[in-house]
Amino acid sequence: MCGVLANVLLQSDSYFDYIHNLYSSMIQREIAFNNDSSVEDELMRREAFNHVQTLFETHGCLTSQLILAGFSYKGERIALVNPGQGIHKPKQMRHLLSIRTVYPRRRAYYDDQTQACAQFYAGSNSVDYSFMGTDPNARQNLHLREVYRNKIPIIYFLGFNRSHYIPIFPTFITDWDPRTLKVRLEFAVPNQHSVIVFPEAGERRYAMRIHKQRLHQASFRDVLIKAYSSQCAITRLAVPQLLDAAHIVPDTDEMLGQPIVSNGLLLSKTHHAAFDQNLIGIDADYCMHVSEQFLQQNDGPMLESLKQLNGNKIILPRRRENYPSRDRLAQRFDKFKSAA
Repeated sequence: MCGVLANVLLQSDSYFDYIHNLYSSMIQREIAFNNDSSVEDELMRREAFNHVQTLFETHGCLTSQLILAGFSYKGERIALVNPGQGIHKPKQMRHLLSIRTVYPRRRAYYDDQTQACAQFYAGSNSVDYSFMGTDPNARQNLHLREVYRNKIPIIYFLGFNRSHYIPIFPTFITDWDPRTLKVRLEFAVPNQHSVIVFPEAGERRYAMRIHKQRLHQASFRDVLIKAYSSQCAITRLAVPQLLDAAHIVPDTDEMLGQPIVSNGLLLSKTHHAAFDQNLIGIDADYCMHVSEQFLQQNDGPMLESLKQLNGNKIILPRRRENYPSRDRLAQRFDKFKSAA
């Protein structure tokens, strides 16, 4: 009797309609869940990008503390990085959010720790980033593969000293290679689109130049901060947020304009601007000169303080090997005299 009933049910249109409707309902629920998850992931990703952009505009390079603080989304704290790993997918998100290259303390455990900055400075169009470990199917490496396949933008925190990072985003993974255990990173222009899309080749090259310049300036400033003990070479101002890395010979000069300590001065923002505009000159004996244009004006205490610099010497680094290059100062002082 049961067998007969089963045959009747299997042959009935209502049974097949029931199965079809049940299966369709399950598929629709799965699609709706995936769509909702993707939308929520995109909203969290955008909030993370906006938060990091605000941090960068406020602080320039980011400290480990700023990054580890994470960001807030709908009242919940979401981590920007994993303190113990370079590849990070927050538990609240569907896909990977960030990767990180740390500055090696003693030796590099991954090739990208020593190669990333070199690739930027060499003018490469992309940067390599190593898998975690040697198993391509490890969970973190599969997270890399997912954002590669789906062209999902992430944040790349590039360490240039032991506690400071340059945030590079939107970053796209454009190759995932299990043979070399590396991915290839390319970049879009920050804030270029309200909706982040995979950039064309021209935009990727332009973005690389922007990020190279940011890394260049941050690394150069870091070297000068240490050489000058975090003090302005003219005023002794010791507020790091108000200090700039000033080139003696501009970086447009391929021969002498390198971002090295002997081609730099640590100056307050005001004095950096005056130096760049040839309103203040420094000769090869480290003596300051104020332009005649300034000396002949009478316009308040700020201008008077600048006038008093005339004939004084700059404050030099403690270590002689960090002194400004006399040859570079002489070349720059010639331009100051010409401008005067």
